[in-house]
Amino acid sequence: MTLDEKLKNLPISPGVYIHKNSDGKIIYVGKAKNLKNRVRSYFQSNRGHDAKTRELVRRITDFEFIVVDSEVEALVLESNLIKKHKPRFNVLLKDDKQYPHLKMTNEPFPKVVITRKILRDGSSYYGPFLPAALARRTLDLINRAFQLRTCDIEIDGKLPRPCLEYHLKRCLAPCVKELCKPDEYQQATSDVKLLLEGKNKELAAELEQRMWHFSQTENYELAAKYRDLHKTVLALAEHQKMATTADRDVDILGFYREKQRLALQLFTMREGKIVGRREFFWEDLDAENFDASEFLGEVLAQYYSTDYVPLEIHVPADFADREILETVLTERRGRKVKILDPKRGQKREMIQLVENNAKIAFEQRFRVLKADTEKVLGDLQEILELPHLPTRIESFDISNIQGADNVAGIVVFENGKPARAEYRRLIIKTVEGANDFASMNEAVFRRYKRLLNEEKPLPQLIFIDGGKGQISAAAAAMQTLDLEMIPIVGLVKPPRKHSEISHLLRFGREDEPVAFEMGVPAFRLVQQIRDETHKTAIQYHRKRREMRDFTSELTAIPKVGEKRKLKLLRNFGSIERIAKATVEELSPFVGAKTAREIFEHFEKQRNLAIK
Repeated sequence: MTLDEKLKNLPISPGVYIHKNSDGKIIYVGKAKNLKNRVRSYFQSNRGHDAKTRELVRRITDFEFIVVDSEVEALVLESNLIKKHKPRFNVLLKDDKQYPHLKMTNEPFPKVVITRKILRDGSSYYGPFLPAALARRTLDLINRAFQLRTCDIEIDGKLPRPCLEYHLKRCLAPCVKELCKPDEYQQATSDVKLLLEGKNKELAAELEQRMWHFSQTENYELAAKYRDLHKTVLALAEHQKMATTADRDVDILGFYREKQRLALQLFTMREGKIVGRREFFWEDLDAENFDASEFLGEVLAQYYSTDYVPLEIHVPADFADREILETVLTERRGRKVKILDPKRGQKREMIQLVENNAKIAFEQRFRVLKADTEKVLGDLQEILELPHLPTRIESFDISNIQGADNVAGIVVFENGKPARAEYRRLIIKTVEGANDFASMNEAVFRRYKRLLNEEKPLPQLIFIDGGKGQISAAAAAMQTLDLEMIPIVGLVKPPRKHSEISHLLRFGREDEPVAFEMGVPAFRLVQQIRDETHKTAIQYHRKRREMRDFTSELTAIPKVGEKRKLKLLRNFGSIERIAKATVEELSPFVGAKTAREIFEHFEKQRNLAIK
């Protein structure tokens, strides 16, 4: 059926239409009260169309439609299809992150991680946590107080000894059968579940009962443990503020735009207090035909199709489908939901406050101003689901040419900034030929064996420049040192690219790669760390190669031993400068006779080159 025939057969019912290009790809999804009138309007005289619509029409070669019973159903279906297909000509809700949740994994020996993704994987999710820092504080408390494991290794109870986390009293060590029985670990897991479900009183009562039991049996060590846990849980109950369904739950939106770029902020008010915010960014809007009301309508429909619905939403401008969206959200919430565009008073002042914050976010995102370090590190912790805030990060890279001059570069970042005094360079000693896996294993083992011997700080995160093979080699070295609790992440490059990162691989979770987004501050930090590591390794490799070339060149000259080589290198700096030096310039360092021999050696090479 041709396009004209399809247009003639369109129904007058409400529904959703789907435009496609010549490749069959969906390029736009829209809704209509009357499909026949709305779709045909695209192909009539386009004098009234803006530039974006004219370009869309030029690319349409086919369309489909879905009939529904009402405009409300059309709005919901349109939003779902946009989120699924991400058509080029729709306004897409980008950087759509969920509030941080804590996830208890679905494993025989569960662990708790911080995450922004909720998957149907059998795990238990708790939250959302507002503000985001509360999720990190709660996770830290769980690790310290209840001592659930934080590593990604397979737990079978067969390991001969525990890692460092056990000795620091931050893990029950279920990996060692003699140290932690399964029922003991499951009890700790059940306690954490009660905590995360907000059943603080029940948990406190249970902990108090255990405290008195062990006290009466004169097991004072366990009694003290449960006494401290009891105090911790009671203190947490007083400060815990998670998302609530109280009457004063309001979302407030504001945005700031310059040409095709836009930053939108959404502030979350719970019980009359601002408790969190979210940021969204666009870089490819139609600058000439931007319509604030149309933009807000599309964004709100997408955002609240999956997220928590408050009782009030305050927006900076009204939009056409406001009443329809109110109906959809009221059905989802089960109570009346209002979308307001206040013109004056305190509510309008709050929108202006959000807009001011959106402008600051715009500056930080698009003008690359200094981002808040703690926030960047917190975002990185959430993205990689790390057990601790990565205040100290170390990164490794191997550099060689077909196995020659094999070296490793190690860089250290503290609080998001390079700690150059702690950079290290290693000569790989035990590996012959080009074997990056074995080289990485040696570098990681030597690095952390030394840190342990010298009792120096360990990192909360290790980056490895490479894929699955490199991170497996690094993990094997860490396990030998009982340091498998430190997360290892591989920085994977696409084929034939030297500087770009395509995705991140977490050891133990290689089947869940993390896509790399250069526009996100946390990923920009990762790129900076990777570039520093690569530069450090390459520079050291070149230096070693120059030294080798220098040594091998002078070795061919009689009477030039090791001492004279070093003396010449210190004073001339390179083989090129020695080769160009005169007898008079060389004599003070090696004597006149040897200086003459060196000069004649390089003179002979120059003559051969001319021939």
